[in-house]
Amino acid sequence: MRKKLALVLAGLMTLSVVGCGGSNGGSTEAPAAETKTEEAAPAETATEEPAAEETTEAAEATEDAGEATEAGGMDALIEAAKAEGELIVYGSCEEEYLAAACENFEKMYGIKVQYQRLSTGEVQSKIEEENGNPSGDVWFGGTTDPYNVAAGEGLLEAYEAQNASHLIGDKYRDKDGYWYGIYKGILGFMVNRDELERMGIDEPKDWQDLLDEKYKGLVWLSNYNTAGTAKLVINTMIQKYGHDEGIQYLVDLDKNIEVYTKSGSGPSKNVGTGECIVGIGFLHDGITQIVDNGYGNIDLVIPSTGTSFEIGATAIFKGCAHPNAAKLWIEYALSPDCVELAAQNGSYQFLVIDNAKQPEVAAEFGLDPENVMDYDFEDAKKNTETYIEEVMTALGSAADDRFQTE
Repeated sequence: MRKKLALVLAGLMTLSVVGCGGSNGGSTEAPAAETKTEEAAPAETATEEPAAEETTEAAEATEDAGEATEAGGMDALIEAAKAEGELIVYGSCEEEYLAAACENFEKMYGIKVQYQRLSTGEVQSKIEEENGNPSGDVWFGGTTDPYNVAAGEGLLEAYEAQNASHLIGDKYRDKDGYWYGIYKGILGFMVNRDELERMGIDEPKDWQDLLDEKYKGLVWLSNYNTAGTAKLVINTMIQKYGHDEGIQYLVDLDKNIEVYTKSGSGPSKNVGTGECIVGIGFLHDGITQIVDNGYGNIDLVIPSTGTSFEIGATAIFKGCAHPNAAKLWIEYALSPDCVELAAQNGSYQFLVIDNAKQPEVAAEFGLDPENVMDYDFEDAKKNTETYIEEVMTALGSAADDRFQTE
């Protein structure tokens, strides 16, 4: 078993965080994590006012930490996080990975973790409604486009993470520390080979192929308003074809789309069964269906003229109730203790820190994490919300009940 994160970090350079000095954070005396589900642990109920003595204790730990940080470094952060005693996570990765990551954090530090799985669009909407008084502490997983929107609205807290030194490139973090990358996923097609053969239809090889009338009613995508995956599709088409041509492409594609699922992984989950014949999404979700669920009838297609990629991220909500536990989560999320749990729990994205082991299965399927277009994250950061409005307006009455929100 890999050493606990805290032991790895102990003695590293000082962080500009609050905490009070002390023992290492990977204590094996920490209580084991309880098994949780979305229903059993709704985040909304997790922000009740703590008892006065608990509030005082946490506040004192935070105040003392200013003096202890220089001497204690990561130990100071760990102790301050323990004094807060709780962390609330909104996760936009897959449920199994989210649960494993949260339960491991709780086991390592003895900090109670509550979590809820929501799509990136749902998290974005939720924190916008809460407007600086978030019911959660951190965001974990999901594409960066919604993160960038939230950062631009002043809803995320900047933090200079010590473990960010392990990121394999500057593009895997926000330059001001509003979010950090934890994985990378390639956008493409997942197709049901058996069903296409039965219909006498060739597999699509590129984006333009999806516009062919023979695919009418066979293509699934996710909802532009709720799924970060779909927001990435919008930005990809605009960057690939130009603004007007990109929006027109999506209007033309709409004629062949049967369903827009709430979550970006929705199409992949229905390809193996044959309910969806061609799903647009991240290819690691297709690998999950093949490897973990036994759907050997799925083929993975990287569009021949190029595709884009997501950076799955993590971030702190500005004004969160447990700021030190949130900072400790960011350090944890940028460590092998967290990201290597992905492949152990059905999530086969490429990892973006240099001290973690890559999931071998992704390479076995021929996926190359570098064989992608030069995605313009700054343009996406500035314009994603505008592009969504423009696409939905262009679709007009076509934006009907095919757009799922549940």
